[in-house]
Amino acid sequence: MATGESFRSLRFAFRISHSYISVIIRETLSAICKQLVPIFIPTPTKEALTKKAEEFWERWDFPNCIGALDGKHVRIFAPAKSGSLYFNYKEYFSIIMLALVDANCKFIALDVGSYGKEGDSSIFNKSAFGKKVMHFQNFFPADQKLPKSNKVLPHVIIGDEAFRLDKHLMKPFTKLAATADKSKAIFNYRLSRARRVSENAFGLLSQVFRVFYTPIAVKPEVCDDLILAACCLHNLLREAYLERKGVPYYEYDSKEENSNVFRNLTGAGGYQNVEGFHVRDEFMRFFSQEGIVEWQNQQVSKV
Repeated sequence: MATGESFRSLRFAFRISHSYISVIIRETLSAICKQLVPIFIPTPTKEALTKKAEEFWERWDFPNCIGALDGKHVRIFAPAKSGSLYFNYKEYFSIIMLALVDANCKFIALDVGSYGKEGDSSIFNKSAFGKKVMHFQNFFPADQKLPKSNKVLPHVIIGDEAFRLDKHLMKPFTKLAATADKSKAIFNYRLSRARRVSENAFGLLSQVFRVFYTPIAVKPEVCDDLILAACCLHNLLREAYLERKGVPYYEYDSKEENSNVFRNLTGAGGYQNVEGFHVRDEFMRFFSQEGIVEWQNQQVSKV
């Protein structure tokens, strides 16, 4: 995971046959997932989500937000007899990783294993986590007043254009709408600024686990465990980083380009929800009135 080397190259380093290395890796990844997922990626409670919403407001100036949602393609070699199921729009084979990330770049929830040909919105809608969000199965904390305001709005997840707008899922306005209305441009800026944590999380993940820099040569089910294990260990490192007040256990290379490691997903977002329009408009007005920050107008004018 740390180097991304092939089994055959590891064979020479450890004097173990590559076939036995594959067994060791498969069993180790399974054990890591079994033991660490309940500890480092537990099912979030309402109390935990309320705390994460507070962190988003403190760190990223976006209230009532419990997480940033994003999906990435993890490059793999073509699985046997899979046809074009894993073949994505970028013309390589991949498994999709859909993640919800908190204000500290830690993974809150994951959906791993979808075919590379699928898009963000369809994966999210059919996942167990997505069903909880879309069908309001007692997942979100109670609606809460926005800071410095009497407006009461629901807790939300923020995503990009690939997702469908919903009462609990915010996405940016279209570029055309944002160009015509400064308030919408400000909303897009504030949402994009907060949603940056998901991109940061994927970047940090690939910096530590170099296996994501090359196509992963294992079966899809083993690759699923590898991704989950990497995310658990990532959360462990992030918690250690926060406990040490910003002193990392791992030296990240800030000059290294990570844009080609994980690819964004494609998708049109699906049909919109009427309540979603209302909630988004309320957030838009809040960001231009009570929730204004001094630098936002300057940032929007640069676009």
